[in-house]
Amino acid sequence: MGSIRGFDGVEGRAMAEIERGTVRANGLNFEYLTMGEGPLALCVHGFPDSPHSYRYLLPALADAGYRAVAPFNRGFAPTELPGDRHHVHSSTMVADQNALHEALGGGGDAILIAHDWGAVGAWGAAAKGAHRWGRCVVINIPPFAIFGENIPTYDQIKRSFYFWYFQMQHVAADVIAADDFAFIDRIWGDWSPGYDASEDLPHVKDCIRDPAHFQAVLGYYRCQFDPARFGSPDWVAEQADAWGANITQPTLYLHGTHDGCHGMTQAQVDRVPEFCGPGSRSELIEGVGHFMMVERPTEINKRILGFLDGV
Repeated sequence: MGSIRGFDGVEGRAMAEIERGTVRANGLNFEYLTMGEGPLALCVHGFPDSPHSYRYLLPALADAGYRAVAPFNRGFAPTELPGDRHHVHSSTMVADQNALHEALGGGGDAILIAHDWGAVGAWGAAAKGAHRWGRCVVINIPPFAIFGENIPTYDQIKRSFYFWYFQMQHVAADVIAADDFAFIDRIWGDWSPGYDASEDLPHVKDCIRDPAHFQAVLGYYRCQFDPARFGSPDWVAEQADAWGANITQPTLYLHGTHDGCHGMTQAQVDRVPEFCGPGSRSELIEGVGHFMMVERPTEINKRILGFLDGV
């Protein structure tokens, strides 16, 4: 394992070293960031993002007695490039998370923490691998049933314009990559309004700068939202099979009122525990956006660690 030095801007002190490692799971060599010893706490990112968005949570989990691991997801450099660079199905995300649990030696007391695409995979991984995960924390993407309620609404169609733009295979990649991925800067600005992402964006761009990796990352969207299939009965059935089942674990769901990626009403947030195990709870957090882990790390860490401690 190698290591990197981080800086805990919340506490104003240098963080302990964050280690880097590699593990083979579901046919790929995944690179990851890690801290601590103890039960596994797998922290899964989404798009456009990187595991560095967990840089504040990893040391907090380590201090709480967990082995915190944040992998670079399938398609995101430096994780090994998958053979299929055009389609990453939700069922593959599910399989990756459960395979990482096994490869990293997780037990039944492992914790699954997930955001954005990671959350899609987590809803399925927790259902299909119920014996693997003791508790879950899901951020910003609700269960499939609620997600499905929102997708056809006018407001969500506007937010989700990129689903459809990413299908433009002859122009999208060039436009998104232009001017050092200025498109990604704008996405972060829309999704977490007012947040200065200058520390985050270089890590995000490093994950997708290589054209082959960028093609694989766009494959998440081109697989799930293929216009010829999206919304069809077959599409609904396969997505529901991948991540639409209720889960049995106690789960904390967090969503921000200023999330520019996926909108949720208070009533919808309040319903999320109905899809989860006993002891679950949910919260709509005022004034925070999509990337809440880096917007308000002290506050979000406190919520997550309190839930894991049963507080």
